Amino acid sequence: MRSRHLYVHVPFCKRRCSYCDFAVHATSSPPVDAWLDATAAELQARAGQRREPGRLDTLYVGGGTPSVLGLGVMARLRDIVETCYVLSPGAEWTVEANPESFSDELARDWVVAGVNRVSLGAQTFHAPALKWMGRLHGPEGPARAVAAARAAGLNNVSLDLIFGLPAALGRDWGADLERALALEPSHISLYGLTAERAAPLGRWVREGRTRLADEKVYGEEYLAAAERLTAAGYEHYEVSNFARTGCASRHNRAYWVGAAYLGLGVGAHSYVPPRRWWNLRDWAAYANALRDGRMPVAGEESLDADTASLERTWLGLRIAEGLDATTLNERQRGLAAQWERQGWVGSLDGRLRLTAEGWLLLDRLAVELDAAGRPGTAA
Repeated sequence: MRSRHLYVHVPFCKRRCSYCDFAVHATSSPPVDAWLDATAAELQARAGQRREPGRLDTLYVGGGTPSVLGLGVMARLRDIVETCYVLSPGAEWTVEANPESFSDELARDWVVAGVNRVSLGAQTFHAPALKWMGRLHGPEGPARAVAAARAAGLNNVSLDLIFGLPAALGRDWGADLERALALEPSHISLYGLTAERAAPLGRWVREGRTRLADEKVYGEEYLAAAERLTAAGYEHYEVSNFARTGCASRHNRAYWVGAAYLGLGVGAHSYVPPRRWWNLRDWAAYANALRDGRMPVAGEESLDADTASLERTWLGLRIAEGLDATTLNERQRGLAAQWERQGWVGSLDGRLRLTAEGWLLLDRLAVELDAAGRPGTAA
């Protein structure tokens, strides 16, 4: 494998949240040993034939809820990873956690294993909204978790927040932003609520039991967050992410710049250009495949030139660096000038960078810009 970036998925949660469509398995007793064995088997099958260990610049353990695995597991995972990879000096190792399962003891355990970044699923500080989501922590949970991380020396802390909640919940988005800022995290990620069809929320919306925030409110909350967080000194470095200087997610940036990466675990995706593949989403099917000596792949694709072009455009527009404007053709430059007049693009200074208003239209603008760059397509 040519990847210097490794993602490892933990599929276990105590409970599935109402909005969740991730590859998770709800259980009160995660099968830790079986998960480690499966992870080791997939890693060996993917990377075990190399003559010498590869080097990793980033390692990201996501979920699911990695913090439900308990003590000693990250050290055991590192031993598995190091059968095929060496962590580069200064490598970024992120692990996701939920506040209710992230204790002082677990924070210290992770630091000893080598974890140097934690991503906390705060989502909101509003008690009724937390209950509606199915979250297991209360409004004070994120503060306790941040304190535990810092007491252990784990100072690179990211918080996840969800905007666009149903108005009926009565959540004050501005108050949530202030509560998050008071914790002084190094990084904040925003997620707009969506009703995925397979999630409980998708069923509630189809049945008319829940009404999501309308497009206007969704946009207003996103723009309010962008304004407040940048005013507080955070760099809006990607459509949904804000960071203090030097604290941007290096692992996620690898995805956005089109780097190769390897994903292990249930539902995990991998990419070695031009090939992409993804794993089975069911824990039992995934584990059984590896136990039987089969790769747990659910599907794969090889990107053709047109798909790769659109993806490069979309990825370039979603990060603050934007695209190299000198590579644009006349039709694309015309579009960019039009978007600048509408406030969707910042000043064209050799780079095409979307504003926060432009990021709300990211998918549409990427398709239009890519189409304008192809011979024979309408402007």
